[in-house]
Amino acid sequence: MTRKTRLWISRIFLCLGIVYLKIGGLSTVVALGASIICNKIPGLAPRQRMICQSRPDAIIVIGQGAQMGINECQFQFKNRRWNCSALGERTIFGKELKVGSKEAAFTYAIIAAGVAHAITTACTQGNLSTCGCDQEKQGIYSHLDGWKWGGCSADIRYGLGFSKVFMDAREVKQNARTLMNLHNNEVGRKVLEKNMRLECKCHGVSGSCTTKTCWTTLPKFRQLGFLLKEKYSDAVHVEAVRARRNRRPAFLKIRTSNSYHKPMPTDLVYIERSPNYCEEDSLTGSVGTRGRVCNKTTHQANSCDLMCCGRGYNTHQYSRVWQCNCKFLWCCYVRCNTCSERTQVYTCK
Repeated sequence: MTRKTRLWISRIFLCLGIVYLKIGGLSTVVALGASIICNKIPGLAPRQRMICQSRPDAIIVIGQGAQMGINECQFQFKNRRWNCSALGERTIFGKELKVGSKEAAFTYAIIAAGVAHAITTACTQGNLSTCGCDQEKQGIYSHLDGWKWGGCSADIRYGLGFSKVFMDAREVKQNARTLMNLHNNEVGRKVLEKNMRLECKCHGVSGSCTTKTCWTTLPKFRQLGFLLKEKYSDAVHVEAVRARRNRRPAFLKIRTSNSYHKPMPTDLVYIERSPNYCEEDSLTGSVGTRGRVCNKTTHQANSCDLMCCGRGYNTHQYSRVWQCNCKFLWCCYVRCNTCSERTQVYTCK
């Protein structure tokens, strides 16, 4: 669990007089009752508070997964105008982006994937009481490939199901944004499920592979970040189609299409075009680019021309001096040269 997540949870529990016991690597809540605790956590929908009250141990893992998603978002977008820096504020899910942009689509997908990943990991490690290894992958032999299930396979179905129940519980309004958020939550979970890995161990004389036992493991979360970043680049602009009877949004269709073509289940979707993120705007989740470090020579997204939005940039010169080319002389001292370096850093005006 990240330091930021622990500090956030600790503040809640300390102000309530809650006592922590370290059991199995996770903090198990002991004392005043889950109802008081869950009511103090900001940003939870009513249904999520009910889940929290019945599973207070899981809320800690959910916070860890959400923070993992936010950290990955900040890594993937660190060189862009919008760099996820506004996320991670106020709640374990991050600051909600009011605009239904491509950036919001990525945020929902990566956090939903993070929660599913964290819950599945906790199950595999035995840190949650209601789940463990995948019981259906035990001792079954594959005649075709010559191996059998063994070890502890990650119970991805449990993790995906828990993520779906908890994360989708926030989407209670019947509007286009709700349909967008639910779709992107599912994309994050599908990407995780599709990239589960099969690991095997050989058994035999002198390292031969006469028999093998195999198990499923979770992919590295950084891999999911890169995959969802690619889907962000190819995100599909959609709009809601309303039902004839009650005129409420029923499903999403591709906006540029003249027919009612729905987006693919693995497409990230958005309903509003992205702002330029040049200036600070709490509505869009933009902190602006003033003071951001830029690259004067590149033509990528972090170039000073693009990052600074035409406002220009400031040049800062720094000098660094250190001992270098050190040699040991007999006997017994070290002789070094003095090296220096002048560097320039550019920041947006």
